[in-house]
Amino acid sequence: MHRHPTQGGPERGWRRWLPGLVTLRDYELAWLRHDIVAGLVLITMLVPVGIAYAVASGVPGVYGLYATIIPLMAYAVFGPSRILVLGPDSSLAPLIFAVVFSLSGGDPMRAIALASAMAIVSGIICILAGILKLGFITELLSKPIRYGYMNGIALTVLISQLPKLFGFSIDAEGPLRSLWAIAIAIWDGRTNWIAFAVGIGVLALILLLKPNKRLPGVLIATVAAIVAVSLFDLSGRAGVAVLGSLPQGLPIFDIPWIGLADLGPVLIGGAAVALVSFADTSVLSRTYAVRLGHPVNPNQEMVALGAANLAGGLFQGFPISSSSSRTPVAEASGAKTQLASVVGALGVVVLLMAAPDLLKDLPTPALAAVVIASAIGLIEVDDLRRIYRIQRWEFWLSMVCFVGVAALGAIPGIGVAVVIAVIEFLWDGWRPHSAILGRADGVKGYHDITRYPAARLVPGLVLFRWDAPLFFANAELFQERILQAVADSPTAARRIVVAAEPVTSIDVTAADMLAELDDKLRASGVDFCFAELKDPVKDKLRRFGMFDRFGDQGFFPTLGAAVDAYVAAYAVDWVDWEDRHG
Repeated sequence: MHRHPTQGGPERGWRRWLPGLVTLRDYELAWLRHDIVAGLVLITMLVPVGIAYAVASGVPGVYGLYATIIPLMAYAVFGPSRILVLGPDSSLAPLIFAVVFSLSGGDPMRAIALASAMAIVSGIICILAGILKLGFITELLSKPIRYGYMNGIALTVLISQLPKLFGFSIDAEGPLRSLWAIAIAIWDGRTNWIAFAVGIGVLALILLLKPNKRLPGVLIATVAAIVAVSLFDLSGRAGVAVLGSLPQGLPIFDIPWIGLADLGPVLIGGAAVALVSFADTSVLSRTYAVRLGHPVNPNQEMVALGAANLAGGLFQGFPISSSSSRTPVAEASGAKTQLASVVGALGVVVLLMAAPDLLKDLPTPALAAVVIASAIGLIEVDDLRRIYRIQRWEFWLSMVCFVGVAALGAIPGIGVAVVIAVIEFLWDGWRPHSAILGRADGVKGYHDITRYPAARLVPGLVLFRWDAPLFFANAELFQERILQAVADSPTAARRIVVAAEPVTSIDVTAADMLAELDDKLRASGVDFCFAELKDPVKDKLRRFGMFDRFGDQGFFPTLGAAVDAYVAAYAVDWVDWEDRHG
């Protein structure tokens, strides 16, 4: 009986880093037929989509196949997911194109060198991040921010493909300038309506067949386009641009040499690619892990994605990511392991070696339609409507990210998204909620008096809750709110107790502020104490020398203990509701 690869404890040694080989070691013969069939079906998607995304990325179509073969092989060895399919992706195309278009000067060899260098940068970043266990970083991008970014990417992709769909070319950089140039070209009558009819027909057919998971819509639509162009000689008679013959042969090992002036844009672009590709891959990987019951390690996922990009970059490829269109095809076709992807990659190899002219009549408008169909699939509307109903400021946050990408372009746009994500992450820490607590009869514990207006306050005692870590950015605000709470006390305050359970950390700046605040409160005759402070935070205060200032009597295990100690010390007339009602 074979042991399931996901059963038992975590793999160690080489097995931890090469999960694909572990799966191969435990491979069951009954899976083979399913993987072969799924791999053959997968070929029908890998070829047209790979070529389409290569063209959308600004490199010759054949490099989309090179970027398919090697990364699939690499992920099959390093990837923790047994079903995820990697390859060129629509969300990365504008990031790659932004660098390639501005630096290549129209030279296809220079374009692929730049794109390959971006793949290497992305791969190295992902591998290092995985080894350092930084797989959590993509979780810093909230759902609204991801929606805004992806909607912006989708619009950017759509705009970039419109000239090919209409059968002309433009010379403009940036989504807004491109849109203006497209409008002028259409107004000037440069549209090739036969090319447009081919492209819009392919797009309509793909979208029409998309709901039927059993039909390979992309394959059917592209084959129909090839047949139409070949049968009616639309290339020669109507000027419809076609792919042409692919060079025969396989990708070779080739280090992409770029100039020093190109290094900055390539590093920025590669880093952007790394962030986007891992965000997409981690979400898709987790989704299928839950669905199929095969748990994956996010850090190993990052290493595997990095290895696939690094290998692709060294073999004439360009940056790749997981595919939300090809992975469902593999699943629906019955794929059991990454062997299905290996079969798909070998099928692409056979095409390049034995039939490079098979796709020579594939029209460029059809490739544009494939990319546009994928971009439409990236657009999220329904969940944004829900977010608008329940949390409007997050909806507008999404819109800011969307406008940033659509107006500035993919790489500046992702910078906007990251900055907004950091601001959003820190905002609650900068301006956290705080509350004055009182004793609400009939309810256990002490609660926010704004929620329980009838709550009773202990005479002379201020119970103050701070709902965030204490650090440099909110230290002054903490001091202001403490002093205000003391000043607003309906009876002269003699002691203030901070309900500190939500305080998960403290830094030097905040510790120095506490010392300053303690001096001010002492000068006013007010004791300064803490309750429910976590032990790790206490340890920090001890290292900062704060225990000598407050002493053991300044820290209470619970709010109840703090109230009891105060009542005993000052002989306050106070009866707890629970004491009265047992």
